[in-house]
Amino acid sequence: MKPALFSVLCEIKEKTALSIRGIAEEGLPDARLMRLDNMLLAEGVSRPEKRGRGAAAAAGTATPGGCPNGNGLEHSDYRAKLSQIRQIYHSELEKYEQACHEFTTHVTNLLREQSRIRPVLPEEMERMVGIIHSKFSAIQMQLKQSTCEAVMTLRSRLLDARRKRRNFSKQATEVLNEYFYSHLSNPYPSEEVKQELARKGGITVSQVSNWFGNKRIRYKKNMGKFQEEASIYTANTVADTTEGGGPRSQPSCPSTPSFGSSGHFPLTSARDALLTLQTLASPRPTPGGGSLWSQVSLRA
Repeated sequence: MKPALFSVLCEIKEKTALSIRGIAEEGLPDARLMRLDNMLLAEGVSRPEKRGRGAAAAAGTATPGGCPNGNGLEHSDYRAKLSQIRQIYHSELEKYEQACHEFTTHVTNLLREQSRIRPVLPEEMERMVGIIHSKFSAIQMQLKQSTCEAVMTLRSRLLDARRKRRNFSKQATEVLNEYFYSHLSNPYPSEEVKQELARKGGITVSQVSNWFGNKRIRYKKNMGKFQEEASIYTANTVADTTEGGGPRSQPSCPSTPSFGSSGHFPLTSARDALLTLQTLASPRPTPGGGSLWSQVSLRA
């Protein structure tokens, strides 16, 4: 009975073999998966021996990366959170590889058992294993894609954030504003004055220069908005002069003009100031974005 059934199945297999030969066009490395492997290697998340298929080709173009060399707080937080991402990635990747291996072994054993009844060639078993791997590669790609997104979000929130403009301390802001509004006729401090202001505010001379450049631009555009601020600092200066019996020690500069006097920064009328204020752009909202990986906190 068995040889007769086996021979019938062999005949059926010969008739249907031509329709399944095209399935063997698999096993080629996925370009997208190679890019993900390349990025994970560059960021220091994956190791060369842990990368998937097609990683050998990506190794030639991958740049050594990982944690940047730095001693700042941002770099410390970045390394800590990147290590957390790396641990979760390798844990999930290990689970994926184990599941893929177990399922492949199960299917291989099943085909071997079926080969006693129906014809199953070794090439067919290899092709079936390749199909299983291709199915599991979708899970692998999703894992690597999520990891890359988590790393990029972490980098944008921590490493790139250090390049953004930071607010000065209250003391530094008061020192700079006091000098600016006390010298509206010529708000261009000399190098000696910049050094003195930097010392008082605990900042660098370059930061002082940048602050005055930005302040002059903002003042020209929004004179009406800064009138109240100017009056406050002017009143404080007058009060300090009255209480101290003389002006506070500060670098010499031309006297402060009244708000109606002419100078480098003449004040406009209230109507013009209102029109200027109406053209101000609202501050940009901080880029949001929910947690791309619920298991890792990426907040700076």
